Amino acid sequence: MSATVLVAEDQADIRDVLALNLRQAGYEVTAVADGRAALASQERQASDLLVLDLMMPGLDGLEVCKALRARGRGTPILMLTAKTTELDRVLGLELGADDYLTKPFSMAELLARVKALLRRADLLRAAQSSAQAQQPLHNGELEITPGKRQVRTGGKPIELTAREFDLLLHFAQHPGHVYSRGELLNAVWGYTHDGYEHTVTTHINRLRAKLEADPLNPQIILTVRGAGYKMREAPP
Repeated sequence: MSATVLVAEDQADIRDVLALNLRQAGYEVTAVADGRAALASQERQASDLLVLDLMMPGLDGLEVCKALRARGRGTPILMLTAKTTELDRVLGLELGADDYLTKPFSMAELLARVKALLRRADLLRAAQSSAQAQQPLHNGELEITPGKRQVRTGGKPIELTAREFDLLLHFAQHPGHVYSRGELLNAVWGYTHDGYEHTVTTHINRLRAKLEADPLNPQIILTVRGAGYKMREAPP
């Protein structure tokens, strides 16, 4: 069965081009013109992936993303934005978007991102079904329960976004291994694309802010100068 994609874009020409290319790629597509219609569509029948424009009348893409995540919907979200500031991108990721593309973008790149997000969602579902029997991972006071996607440090629960959890779990499964930003982008995000490695840095900084006693002097996720990042070896 073909994956279903919901496109929410207020510019009719862009919406039509997106829908056409996604259908030609084999996806079943629903296209709407604003955020309220996007939420209503998801309530009627949830799509496998959402492509949301950031700037839409009524409810914008950030508000739609926030509303879906507040309802516990883990549907992958690809955010489209004409804005280019780091703040806009980080805000979208903070509210639960899984990825973003800045306009103008190539259709080939968008289709690659859609494919990567859907593949990651499939792998995640498979991992969740097999992870129920996995024992929690420990690294000092840090405890990660893969099947429940829960994180605690010193017994205190830590709230992470889906991508933050995936990144932390990847580190925890390979303590001491040094990864470049490109390697992390490929392993956790599912693609390698020059110019987007800063996304990894943003997520690592957010993980440090949530996990570290002193984020400016990290003790869990360490920077290896000139090489990348690693999780510390588990203390004895």
